[in-house]
Amino acid sequence: MKKLLKVVLVNSLILLCFSCYYDDLTDVPQDEPIVIPPEQTVLFSTDILPIFESYNCIECHNGGAINPDLRPDRAYNALVPTYVVSGNSLDSRLYIKLAIDEHRNIDSESLALIKKWIDDGAEND
Repeated sequence: MKKLLKVVLVNSLILLCFSCYYDDLTDVPQDEPIVIPPEQTVLFSTDILPIFESYNCIECHNGGAINPDLRPDRAYNALVPTYVVSGNSLDSRLYIKLAIDEHRNIDSESLALIKKWIDDGAEND
């Protein structure tokens, strides 16, 4: 009986030690989402293409095996309508891949520009 009591006591102490875990997440900084003002116009040629260039997207998406082809003269036709649903960023494969799947860790401002461009109709200018 004493042996059983010792086993139960030791197991109880082990469970108690491993169950007392405290993780304080209040000090983790949270990024504020960047929202592009409604009156700001986001242009494909001057706002979106430079994002692809600055993140070296064209190195892999250059018309080879990895689609879409993001070379400047082909990017728009490769993206719309296959990867971009005009007016709906949340259904657009481009936005989902960059924002949700965190492909290439695109910064918040670039994601906001891409989102606004898509939501505003994904025009080719």
